[in-house]
Formats: sequence, structure tokens, C-alpha cells
Amino acid sequence: MTTTVDTTAPVSAAEQFALRRQSPIQRLQHLLHGHPSLSPLLVLVISAVIFTIVNPRFAQPTTIGLILQQVAVIAALAIGQTLVILTAGIDLSVGAIAILATLFSANLAVKADVPGFLALLIGIAVGVLAGAVNGLLVTRLNLPPFIVTLGTLSIFTAIALLYSGGQQVGRRQMPDTLNWAGTPLQLGPFRITTGVVVVAVLALVMAFVLSQTSWGRHVYAVGNDVDAARLVGIRVDRVLLSVYTVAGLIYGITAWVQIGRSGTASANAIVDANLDSITAVVIGGTSLFGGRGAILGTILGALIVGVFRIGLTLAGVDDQWRVLATGLLVIVAVSIDQWIRKVKA
Repeated sequence: MTTTVDTTAPVSAAEQFALRRQSPIQRLQHLLHGHPSLSPLLVLVISAVIFTIVNPRFAQPTTIGLILQQVAVIAALAIGQTLVILTAGIDLSVGAIAILATLFSANLAVKADVPGFLALLIGIAVGVLAGAVNGLLVTRLNLPPFIVTLGTLSIFTAIALLYSGGQQVGRRQMPDTLNWAGTPLQLGPFRITTGVVVVAVLALVMAFVLSQTSWGRHVYAVGNDVDAARLVGIRVDRVLLSVYTVAGLIYGITAWVQIGRSGTASANAIVDANLDSITAVVIGGTSLFGGRGAILGTILGALIVGVFRIGLTLAGVDDQWRVLATGLLVIVAVSIDQWIRKVKA
């Protein structure tokens, strides 16, 4: 398990000499290794400046509010995806779990006359259960997360279609509790929705949990070196099961945000959620090999995707080029991660 360096401790003369001998590139490599969220922050700032120069409308409060609303669902899913990737796993069923929770909540409220708040809780519980199923398959059957979640992607999608009959539920049919996340909210010049606030709170809570609790340290330890984690007494299977279960909880909450965002509960919603969530996590500086990353970086990654989509649209760029730009961002982000991982202590 990688030892955490206390950055507050005084630097020895030998360390100072070693730092002076480093080239600027090596110093940058060490800086990015110690602060994974720094590179996506720089990309976000530079992108925003460029798009504002190209089209000043980009910097208007209306545009910024629209970006925040559009990235809310993907950012929330990416928070759960971050937990899984930090353990060197991957979850291809994020969108399917969110859709499953959405359809359960909506159909229970509309067709079974279940009170809105109870229907919401049941939908979130469905997300937790689905996440736990993924975790059990990974830990009990010792199957690769990629294969497990690829299989449950189809299973959860089929269950959602069978349960809903392939029909969507509209905003007017659902109780106010399920639609609450779509309530407009004016924050100064910015117009957002309450769903954006929910995602912001969720990000703050998970960032605190990962950085300030023993559970969070265990998550990083398992991602860094699973064998070393076992040697120091960490119950790896229990940590992995809890990670997938907590991720399922986050997907269930995201289902609520999705209903508010789209105004409907549909099996055809967020069809690109799986890839978009992974994209946000990777661009945000979280290593696909586990053990390094942060929730802040993931949020920045989701914002970068939103900024590029809106910015390129305002610049008059065709859809095909926007897709190309996103793909290039992912490749560059993974390449930078590979380079950062080669840093020498």
C-alpha cells in the first residue's frame, strides 16, 4: 500500500537538493501526481476562456446555468463511478441502474398509488439493491467488474422494460415529490434547478467521506495494491461490496435528479450515461488503474464535457466534431495519467 506523504512536514536538505535537480517537466509530473484535480481545473479554465473569446455569449449567466443543469445527472453518476474506479474496477451498469430506479419510483407512484416520498425511497432502495448485486458478483464469484457490470447492464435494462412495459411516465402524472429536483432556482444571476444543488451536496458529502474517514482510506488502499491491503488487515471483499452498494445508492439518488431534469421517467433516457460517466471520471484525473483521484476532479471532468459541448455549439461546430473532441479529451487524459503514474519518488 502506498504511504501517504505528510506535505506539512519540513523538507529535508536532501529532498530540497533532489527537487533542485529536477527538470521543469519532472516538477510538473510530481505536482500533477500529488494534485490529481489540478490538470482538469486548468483544462476547464483555459477552455472557458477560449470559448468566451470565440463567442462572448458563453460567459453569460444563462449559458453557465444551462451547463450546470445539463451536467448534473452525469456528474452524479460519475461520483458513483469514481468510487468503483478508485478500487481499479469499472461499472458499465450505471445508466441502467438509474433508469431502473426511475421507472420503479414513477410507476409505483402513478400506477400503484404509492405516496410520492415512499415511491422515491423505494426507487433509491432499488438502486442500492442493484449496486449490492454487482458487488456480490464481484466479491463472491470473484468475477471481473467489467464482465459483471456488462452482464447486469442487460439484466437491469430488461427488468426496467418488463416492469414498465416500455412506457414512459410524464411529469403531470407524477407527484410533486418526484418532480421536486426540477424546480427552478435563482441564485443571483444564475438560473439552475434544485437537482443541481442535490448533486453539489452529494459531491461534498462523498468528498468528505473519501478524504476524512477510514472507509475512504481503505478504498484508496484497495485500489493502490489489493494484496498489500489484505496484508495490513483490510477486509478487501467487504470494502468492494460496500463501494458497489454505495455507488448504487448514488445512482438511486441520481434517478430522482433525472426525473426532475427531463420531466419524464423513460427507459430511453440517458442512453449514453455509462460512457459519459466514465469520460467525466477519466478527464477528471482519476486513474483507471485505481488508487488515485478525487471527487472534485470528477466534477471538473463533468463540467469540462459540458463546457465543450455548449462551447462548440456556440462556436457553430457540427455535432460530429463535438463527439470527436470528447474522444480526444479521453485519450489525452488517459495518456497524461500513464505519464503521471511513472513519477519517481
